[in-house]
Amino acid sequence: MRFLDGQQPTTDLTYGDVFLVPSRSDVASRFDVDLSTDDGTGTTVPVVVANMTAVAGRRMAETVARRGGVAIIPQDIPADVVADVVAGVKAKDPVIETPVVVGPHDTVSTVLTLLGKRAHGAAVVVEDGRPVGVITEADCAGTDRFTQVGRVMATDLLTLDAAEVEAAGLEATFERLHAAKASLATVVRDGVLAGVLTRKGVVRSSVYSPALDAAGRLRVGAAVGINGDVATKAKELLAAGVDVLVVDTAHGHQAKMLQALEAVRSVDPGVPVVAGNVVTADGVRDLVAAGADILKVGVGPGAMCTTRMQTAVGRPQFSAVLECAAAARELGKHVWADGGVRHPRDVALALAAGASQVMIGSWFAGTYESPGDLHDDGTGRLYKESFGMASARAVAARTAGTGTAFDRARKALYEEGISSGKMYLDPARPGVEDLLDDITSGLRSSCTYAGARTLAEFHERALVGIQSAAGYQEGMPLATSW
Repeated sequence: MRFLDGQQPTTDLTYGDVFLVPSRSDVASRFDVDLSTDDGTGTTVPVVVANMTAVAGRRMAETVARRGGVAIIPQDIPADVVADVVAGVKAKDPVIETPVVVGPHDTVSTVLTLLGKRAHGAAVVVEDGRPVGVITEADCAGTDRFTQVGRVMATDLLTLDAAEVEAAGLEATFERLHAAKASLATVVRDGVLAGVLTRKGVVRSSVYSPALDAAGRLRVGAAVGINGDVATKAKELLAAGVDVLVVDTAHGHQAKMLQALEAVRSVDPGVPVVAGNVVTADGVRDLVAAGADILKVGVGPGAMCTTRMQTAVGRPQFSAVLECAAAARELGKHVWADGGVRHPRDVALALAAGASQVMIGSWFAGTYESPGDLHDDGTGRLYKESFGMASARAVAARTAGTGTAFDRARKALYEEGISSGKMYLDPARPGVEDLLDDITSGLRSSCTYAGARTLAEFHERALVGIQSAAGYQEGMPLATSW
């Protein structure tokens, strides 16, 4: 990456302070761009779901891995629950999607509670393992909430056999759904429900390549903190089968992090070890020396983070990524840009600065696949609750059952994150896959403007300019005339 006309920044820069300049390109199509990463994590798109309790759960992990990314299960989840999540994700099909399932004797109220867990907009009604109907929110409209599903479900199903789908291929499967005017088809193996396929999902499977481990299973990572018996916790996560291990704390450049990395290395992890967070080249060098393969970069840019306002500590994210990525590259290592992305352009800029992946948290909190229930704000707008991982709420959950009540009360006095925030679902992009489409479409286009077919070429060829606040504002679209 280089700056336009040899510009040398006189201050640290955020993503909003910079822009990409188009270069001569012979890349004719977005589909000519390979978005796979080379940091050893096996992802085919450079997107990592942040290890936030309100963001990274089993639904999110499965869905993102099917589209090529990876989710990191948070450190405050018990080891046995993490093991269950990892096993569940790895048991899922890379193409056939997991449905919302109800029984014919469940109530309409139950259906309405569950529909928001997936982006399909429908629940499959199952009896003795066999699909017997489909029910949507429209089917429930004007119906008593205690009505049984079997009385209002649609029974004219399009049911496909999994073996036939695999033999026919994606295009033929799409044509079959299209000809039947079906937005969703149930898929069975030996007559038993295996999942669902949607027209949009089939198209996505032709565009994305899932992030798969050596056994052909979906990838998933998990985080461990720097306190307590780190080696034992790491062993438990590795035994569960995680593909990436993240050693995580807000201030990564400290002695306890170095000790934690040494503890993780002592168990011979055999998977990429990520550590952070840092924002300086010195932090990168120290953590690499202690055993990190990948450095997590970012202090304070997250939407749920109040660190900069509380402590004045942090660094504008573009400059932090630029410096840390350069230091990591000298050592043969990589960085993840963690936080501060609000638009697809920010993801492109982080990768142009040298990140191998971009970690996304709050942006994905407002989706069907994030943990938690949907809420209505009273105006019809849907949202999910999110909170920072250094907030009093998160700290209380993480320290529950440790120390004395007095110790926990003392810790609760201090927080560096929002304990409850509303993350609204975008009506045009309510699912995480919709956001991935938006992000990867923008990123692929950025690469074509730079004349790059790979992310490595993109970083090498990226030409970046520095702009004023007015320059940033000029690039904002206008939904109505002025």
